[in-house]
Amino acid sequence: MNTYACYRSLLQRLFGFVIFAAAALTAAPPGHAALTIDIVGAGANQIPIAIAPFRSEEGIPQPLTPVIGADLTRSGLFKTVDTGGIVPMPSEPEQVNYAQWKTRGAEALVIGSATPLGDGRFDVRFRLMDVTKGTQLAGFQYTVAAAQLRLTAHKIADAIYEKLTGDKGVFATRITYVVKRGARYELQVADADGFGPQTVLGSNEPIISPSWSPDGTRIAYVSFERRKPVVYVQSLTTGRRTAVANFSGSNSAPAWSPDGRRLAVVLSKDGGSQMFVISAEGGGQAQRLSTSAGIDTEPNWSPDGQWILFTSDRGGSPQIYRMPSSGGQAQRMTFEGTYNVSPRHSPDGKSFTFVQRSGTRFSVAVQDFASRQVQVLTDGAVDESPSYAPNGRMILYASETRGRGILAAVSSDGRVKQRFTETGGDVREPAWGPLTNR
Repeated sequence: MNTYACYRSLLQRLFGFVIFAAAALTAAPPGHAALTIDIVGAGANQIPIAIAPFRSEEGIPQPLTPVIGADLTRSGLFKTVDTGGIVPMPSEPEQVNYAQWKTRGAEALVIGSATPLGDGRFDVRFRLMDVTKGTQLAGFQYTVAAAQLRLTAHKIADAIYEKLTGDKGVFATRITYVVKRGARYELQVADADGFGPQTVLGSNEPIISPSWSPDGTRIAYVSFERRKPVVYVQSLTTGRRTAVANFSGSNSAPAWSPDGRRLAVVLSKDGGSQMFVISAEGGGQAQRLSTSAGIDTEPNWSPDGQWILFTSDRGGSPQIYRMPSSGGQAQRMTFEGTYNVSPRHSPDGKSFTFVQRSGTRFSVAVQDFASRQVQVLTDGAVDESPSYAPNGRMILYASETRGRGILAAVSSDGRVKQRFTETGGDVREPAWGPLTNR
């Protein structure tokens, strides 16, 4: 049995885990399609919004209004209103006939333009109008290159989302995941809507546990290219990668500290599997964090850096515990059922998501720290690897359909559900990136 098979067998035997097992970013090879998102659930109260086609966007490399509409619809919180038949189509506030849009049922209206500047750049302007009050709610102007048009559309959708919901938008963020095609593993990064996948690392050996740095410029992950699990940190801008944990035995489960300077990792160098803290730059000593007779794994730092959630079987079955990030006494957090694993703090630090087994099903759940109340969010047969969106409103996770790994997402209240499909491979190990200034 090879090293990875031994490692996988150990975790499955102890915890029942379902594990899927370069240079700077390069475009995915031809035939590696973007993830396609299907909406399978929606919010209870959707905001009716009309998105008028932007003036002059016909014929530009990337029209903006379809991307904006798709972003808002995918959130489950908006219902787009038909704009067909409106003549003339407004692009400035003084051109808006509010009575027309009220008749269509719109409560908000997006108008704008995308004008070529003659030097390969575009002048992009948009305004968000309150149809009921006849006033402007928001407006921005961008000067962007053609390659930035799609990102600009995501940023416009983010601005609209924040203005109308009060929460930060996450359409301009990125996700990472692992795709397995035959015997080949690829660590990929894509936009939050699955568009534009790029390969960070390709290998004939498994890649698992990708984790974003807080500033979104680096990813830590575990690679088996040395025939054992080793933790690497790789820059997404330069492609430079460093083996930061390559101790004797296994090195796994990297988790970034909020300041981006340290990683919590799981090492077996001293026997068993215990948590340690190391420098994110590599080198130096590993500071031991936990000491137990069981397996302590899957650390996750709280947003304020004060606590670490982790999975341990120290009590006889896999459960979630919390301990100070400097080490010390661990407190058990989960008590419902005999199997709770893979904890991840919410961005506001008030709750955490995790995987709970009920019978033969593995579901994504959320538990509130204050009340200890648990809400099960998914009902798939095998749902795993949950990861919060940076605004805390959605949770990305891995699932299965017809024996093939896919990604899915669910809102933190369980109402909005999405399913990501990739025709060319088996997709697992997702992680949602942070808010950045892309």
